[in-house]
Amino acid sequence: MARTPRGRWIEAGLAALARGGPDAVRVETLAAELGVTKGGFYGYFDGRPALLTEMLDEWERRCTGEVIAQVDAEGGDAAERIRRAGQLTFSEDLHRIDLAVRVWARHDPSVAKRLRRIDNERMEFLRRMFGAFLTDPDEIEARSILTFALAIGRHFIVADHPGYTRREAVQLAGEHLLRPSAQKATESRDQGGDGQTEA
Repeated sequence: MARTPRGRWIEAGLAALARGGPDAVRVETLAAELGVTKGGFYGYFDGRPALLTEMLDEWERRCTGEVIAQVDAEGGDAAERIRRAGQLTFSEDLHRIDLAVRVWARHDPSVAKRLRRIDNERMEFLRRMFGAFLTDPDEIEARSILTFALAIGRHFIVADHPGYTRREAVQLAGEHLLRPSAQKATESRDQGGDGQTEA
C-alpha cells in the first residue's frame, strides 16, 4: 500500500485540532480517517509530537507568511490591505484552527510562546498599516488592538444587533476602525461639518 503523503497527515491533524483540540489529534484516529494503517505514519514522522510541530508550522505559514505575501502582491491602500489580511487570516477554516491553538496555548508553554510571536507579527502589520494614514501613536495602537480583538473575538459575542445582521454589525465595526482619523472627523464637525481636510 502506498504511503499517505505527509501533507494529508498534517491536514487531517489540523482538522482534528479545530474540532477537538490537541487531544483529538491521535495517530490511530487519523489513520482510520485517511484509510491507511498506523504504520504509514512513521514513514513521515518520528512520533505524535513531530506531527503537532509540523501542524503548527503549517498553520503559521498559512496565517502569516502566505497572507502577507498575497496582500503585498494584490496591493491597494493601507485600509484595503488590512481588510484583505483579515479576510485571509481569519477565513472560516483558519479561524477555527486559530481558536483551537489559543485554547491549547493556555496549557502548553511552547505553544503559548509561538502564539505570542505570531500575534506580535500580526500586531506589527496592523501598526504599519494604520501608521500609513494615522500619526497619533495612541490612536495607531488603539485601532490595531481593537481591529485584532474584533477579528478574534467576534465569534464569542452572541448579542443581537437590532437593525443589523451579525455580518453587517461586524462589517460596520471594521469600517469604523478604518476611517481616516477620529480627530479630523471631530474637527470637521466643530467647524460646521464642511468636510474639508488639509491637503
